[in-house]
Formats: sequence, structure tokens, C-alpha cells
Amino acid sequence: MPLPPIVVMGVSGCGKSRVGRDLAARLGVTFLEGDVLHPPENVARMAAGIPLTDADRQGWLEAIAGALAQAAGCGEGIVVSCSALRRPYRDLLRAAAPATRFVHLTGSRALLIDRMAAREGHFMPISLLDSQLATLEPPGADEQPIVQNIEQSPAAILDATVEALGIIK
Repeated sequence: MPLPPIVVMGVSGCGKSRVGRDLAARLGVTFLEGDVLHPPENVARMAAGIPLTDADRQGWLEAIAGALAQAAGCGEGIVVSCSALRRPYRDLLRAAAPATRFVHLTGSRALLIDRMAAREGHFMPISLLDSQLATLEPPGADEQPIVQNIEQSPAAILDATVEALGIIK
């Protein structure tokens, strides 16, 4: 049975890229860094400390949905990092690839700030974290998310996620 498309989601600083990259490597599938699909205008807005609107995110989410649909259509596994902060965003992604599973990385605001402060060269300023936290609609139980607390080590998050997916790797 092919792997479902997997989206590693959460607010900035939660470790989506690291967990996503490690998960894809463990599963032997493609990893797509969702941030690379943002148009330059979105990156410029965020770098300037301006929160994105739903309209700003629409094209970006559609590009991610397209990548998920293409992988699912070919029976190829894929792991994508994408904030997927609101239910309608996740619904759009699931509409393109209905079997998509979401791995929601959660953590305290203080830990997220610490992680963001330690990053080098990332366009997302700490000043936008509160906007993301306010926008976040955690996945409901009906979405069957795999929720992981980022206070765990990356290895523990990876092992627990693979176990929750029911994959032996």
C-alpha cells in the first residue's frame, strides 16, 4: 500500500522542516520544503513583519496541493512542510489529495521564540509568531492528526510519528 501524502504542520519555529526532512529520509520519499513555493511577494511581506492574509496564502496553498496531488496520483510518497494553520487550508490540501495525513508540531510560545531566535537566515521574524498563534486552528479529532510536542527530541518525534502512521521503518 502506498504511503499517504504527509504534511508536517505548525507555526513558525516548531521544526516543520527538520521533522519533515528527517521523516522523508526515514520513509525513503521526497521532501518538499513548502516555503520554497511562496511567491517572492509573500516572502517580502513576512520578512517585513507583515502577516499574510488568506488571499496571500491562496496561490501558495494551491501549489502545495498540486504537489500533493501529483505525488498521490503517481503513487509516490511525499512529505511537505506547510504551516496549514487553518482548517480551510487543510481542507484545500485534502481536496487535492484526500489521503493526506497531518503531523501537527506543537510547543509553548517561549520555546518557539527561543527556536526562532536561534535560527539564522530565515525570513520569518519573531514578531509574526503571535499572528500565527492567533491564526492557528489546531486540527480537530475528525482530521486524525498526529500531534507531537516539540519538547521531545527530534528522534523521539520521528519515531512516534512513524509509529502513529503504522509504518515500520
